[in-house]
Order: sequence, then C-alpha cells, then structure tokens
Amino acid sequence: MNKTAFQLHERILSLVARGVGQPTTDAEFDALAREIFTFQYDHCGVYRAFCEQQRFTPETVEHWKQIPAVPTTAFKHFALACFPVEEAAAEFHTSGTTREKSGKHFFQTLDLYEAAIRPNFEAHLLPEIVERASRPFVSRHTLMNGQDARSTLLPMLVLTPSPEEAPHSSLAHMMGVVVKEFGTTDSGFYVERGAVCMERLTTALREAERARQPVFLLGTAFAFVQFFDSCAAKDLRFELAAGSRAMETGGFKGRTREVPKKELYGMFERVLGIPSSRVVNEYGMTELSTQFYDLTLRDGRQTDQKIALPWSRVLVIDPDTGKEQREGERGLIRIHDLSNLWSAMCIQTEDLGIATGDRFEVLGRAAGAEVRGCSLNAETFSAR
Repeated sequence: MNKTAFQLHERILSLVARGVGQPTTDAEFDALAREIFTFQYDHCGVYRAFCEQQRFTPETVEHWKQIPAVPTTAFKHFALACFPVEEAAAEFHTSGTTREKSGKHFFQTLDLYEAAIRPNFEAHLLPEIVERASRPFVSRHTLMNGQDARSTLLPMLVLTPSPEEAPHSSLAHMMGVVVKEFGTTDSGFYVERGAVCMERLTTALREAERARQPVFLLGTAFAFVQFFDSCAAKDLRFELAAGSRAMETGGFKGRTREVPKKELYGMFERVLGIPSSRVVNEYGMTELSTQFYDLTLRDGRQTDQKIALPWSRVLVIDPDTGKEQREGERGLIRIHDLSNLWSAMCIQTEDLGIATGDRFEVLGRAAGAEVRGCSLNAETFSAR
C-alpha cells in the first residue's frame, strides 16, 4: 500500500468509526471524495480511460457529483482495481443468472469493507444497543452499563451459505462478519449446496420457541420463500418470542418464484410470528462496500425508506440525460461510496429509485430500455 493509499485508507476508517449518527457536511464529503477520485484516476488505468472519454479529470471535476460513475456491468468486463489484482486479499463475484458473466470486485484489504459493515448493521438492525450505549458503536467485546455486550445479542439463523462454502460471495462474507460480531455462539448458517437445511432450521426455531428466546433470521428473499413454501407444504408454523426480527436482502434473480415485498412480509408474520415492523430489507451489491437498510427498526414502523451513511451519498439520475432528478421523480440509483477505495467510488446501478430529502426508496430493477438510455454505459469503456 503506497503512502497516498494508506493515508486515504486511514481517513476513511476514521470517518466510518465516527458512526452512523454523525453526518458529513457537503464540504467534508466533497473534499475526501475528490481526493479518492484522484487516487482512483491515477491508479486504475481502465477507470482513467473511461473518465478521459467522459472529459472529466481531477483538474476538471469541481464537485463530487461530477465524478464519473462506473456502471455495474463494467465489473463483468474489466478489472477495476487500483492495485495489481494478483495482490488481492479477496475477490467477490456477482451472482446473476447462469447465462450471465460474473462481475468481479477486487480488494487489496478488507479492512474498510468490514469496518463499514459494523456500525451500519448495528444502527439499523440492533438499534436498542445504540440507544443504550454512550458510543455510536458497541461490539460484542465492549462492556456496556456493567454488562458484557453479548448479553444483549441474539442467536442468528442465517439463510445463506457460510463464508467457507461461498468464499467469493460478498453476502456470505458480510454474514460471517455480523455473526462473529453480533451473534451468540449458537448462531449458524442454514443453506448448504443451494438448499435450505429445513430439518436443522426447524429444530433451531422450535428450541427458540420453547425457550421464549428471541432470534434473528437473516437471508435472501428467495431462501426465505423456499423456507416458507416448505413450511406451507408441511403445515409448519412458529410463534417466535417478542424481540425476534428478520433481515432479507431482496432480489430473486430467477432462482425461485418472485414474491412481492408485502406478500413476503406477510409470510414472516403468518409463519414465524414476526410482524412487518420487525422485518428489514437490505440493499447491497457486490460492486459496493457499503449496504443500505430500511429505516423500519429505527423509525419504529415498517417503511421502505433508506438513508445514506455519512461516508456515502445516493443520487437518483435521469437515464436519458445522466443528470440528477428532482426530488420525488424516479430514475436510476447512483451511489458514491467512500469505502470503495480499491475499485471505483462512484457506481451507477441498474436499479430504479426515488429520493425525498435525505431518504431514498428502491423501486426495483430498471427495464432494459431505461438502462440503455443512460449516458454512462459499459460500452463506453471500450470506446477508447
């Protein structure tokens, strides 16, 4: 890691360590974002060529909103890395469908990636810990009000493969981090070789039900649908203790029948006894280092709204002009993620959204025509 990279790495870590509750000013975010842009422009030849084609350089970019956004599809065709990829400490692959080419996201170190997970997850999924603590982030190793923080944690029942089974899955890695940091010792993973381990999961839920022990279920939407379908076939229902909650990642990607969010959340209540006000959607992607969560548990009511973290910004872009939409108008979601130091900080997604104030909602995947209309597309990388 060269001197510039090390200094940026430490500054971003310091920003993340401040926690979710201390927002950055536009000037503070802008200064750091443009320094990261300069670093990525200087050290990633593919990105530099893309920026030059767009006629943006560190000398011409005057504000963070002008930083060229890399489309997620570019990760399928180019190694977007600010270091030799053979030195990568980790590489995460996109899932997609069987006919799609996987994208790859390379990391020189996972320090930033893992640091960004912890305070974000805690604030949105375990807000009662934040409310009791005098600091914005309390880990399992921190004493809190004279008690070990572990006494406040929940068994985590995770409906994804383990990090060992899926070493190139960013989601599996993230789940491994949160289980280690926030889960009790009887937490575990309940998907193996693509299938939910129904017998083991049923046993764990029945034991929690008998002990009146709240549990935390985490997983992909398609894994939960697989679980709920199996419960329906076997006429299984549970009444989990108050304080139980769930996090679902959304998205089906052709792996099972698609279920609308409202219907899915109804299944959580009907099958598990977890009301929709205790179910949170996570929005993340392999190409990013930061996740975004519904504000449901923070607001105390079910909501589809999410908020950017102090080290990120979320814009909604007109796909035809590439310009920022007015508040309340739908467009493509563009994310600036300062913790994405080793690849590209500014990512253009193919997801539709709307923004209201400092909050945004994800509306779903954009149609092909809407994505093709975006002025920043993957083909631009080749036109150099």
